[in-house]
Amino acid sequence: QVQLVESGGGLVQPGGSLRLSCAASGRTFGSNGMGWFRQAPGKEREFVAAINYSSGYTRYTDSVKGRFTISRDYARNAVYLQMNSLKPEDTAVYYCAVGNGAAAATTTYEYDYWGQGTQVTVSS
Repeated sequence: QVQLVESGGGLVQPGGSLRLSCAASGRTFGSNGMGWFRQAPGKEREFVAAINYSSGYTRYTDSVKGRFTISRDYARNAVYLQMNSLKPEDTAVYYCAVGNGAAAATTTYEYDYWGQGTQVTVSS
């Protein structure tokens, strides 16, 4: 049974940093793209960042470019999201996901497995 478990969320002041982690179990995902999405209250789930199967290609939504970095650890079967210069508008529940292909995909339809989410709140 595939399971994704996120961690690292919390409350941080504007301008601060957080590092989200997502550990996968049940099978290895070295041939799959992986991604992060977020969902704020009353809004649809939106793409944040993705990384392809080889870590050779990453994609980001415009609002986080230059502030967030996605990476993965094949030995740990994990994906990470380093978030710097956080803003109040980054507040949301963040979800990691495993893609159904090798690419760094940007739509929810291209992902098969999802974590339960971790809350990130940016507030002073």
